[in-house]
Amino acid sequence: MKTVRTIELHSGSREERLPDFTPDFPYIASRCELSRSARPFVPWHWHPAAELFFIRDGSLEYHTPGGNMRFPEGSGALVNCNVLHMTLLSGKAQRCVQYLHIFEPSFLAGEHDSRIARRYIMPLTASGTEIIPFFPDVEAHRELLHILQKSFQLSESAYGYELRLRAALSEIWLRLPEAAKCRAASSGRYGVNSKTDGRIKQMLAYIHEHYTERLSASEIAASAYCSNRECFRLFQKQLHTTPTEYITDLRLQKACRMLTESRESITQIGQSCGLGSGSYFGKVFRQRMGQTPAEYRRKWQDTAISWQK
Repeated sequence: MKTVRTIELHSGSREERLPDFTPDFPYIASRCELSRSARPFVPWHWHPAAELFFIRDGSLEYHTPGGNMRFPEGSGALVNCNVLHMTLLSGKAQRCVQYLHIFEPSFLAGEHDSRIARRYIMPLTASGTEIIPFFPDVEAHRELLHILQKSFQLSESAYGYELRLRAALSEIWLRLPEAAKCRAASSGRYGVNSKTDGRIKQMLAYIHEHYTERLSASEIAASAYCSNRECFRLFQKQLHTTPTEYITDLRLQKACRMLTESRESITQIGQSCGLGSGSYFGKVFRQRMGQTPAEYRRKWQDTAISWQK
């Protein structure tokens, strides 16, 4: 299982890169330690694959266009294919370890138009459901969580690993409709309109291609063929923020990464990230991060060195 502390996204969209996927085995497992990252959150992104996770330690918040949900230790969920989502540490969690299965539906269904795909896979992936949570205090979820936790203990070197893994994921998938019913009565927020979802993805892709430039709301709206008013409405409804705030957060994410991973000057980083002069960059950075760029760089570069020892 690969340990990750950050993810890579395609530059032209918010689709996550899945470099370890192969046509004959469209699956990866990872152990995510967000609490040991210089940026304790994963920005808005999406992927065609399904995401099935278990929280071993700590607590995470998942944000989707439909709302926010906290996942404490011992809980888990399925994030449906192509769903926009972001994650961040919940509260003041000092440590968080998350196990993830990320897999194409074809890993379970085989051929796209197979009977298994039509009967069991597509009814969920095409349903508009964003996320199905599993909590240990819900009786109907406990066995599912047990199977999920055990599935991460399968040995990749053992004979039959691929078949055992697919069997475990298939068993979990069969239990998803019942797990979803346990939440449906109390919340109907998991549906998402595919048309508006597509437009917000177009605007995000445009922002991520042009964040180093001066960006206006009109340009962002035009990238998805909608009005300024509709642009602001979609950002508020889907991402719970404004285009301006999103752009600032994105620029700061890029700046944080450059501060910890490059030797460029702080002035150069501010300009490269679209935050302008050193003084303005420093002001915005301190307002959002609670420390200066120099203090942030010193802290996280020292931390990275200590991890390597």
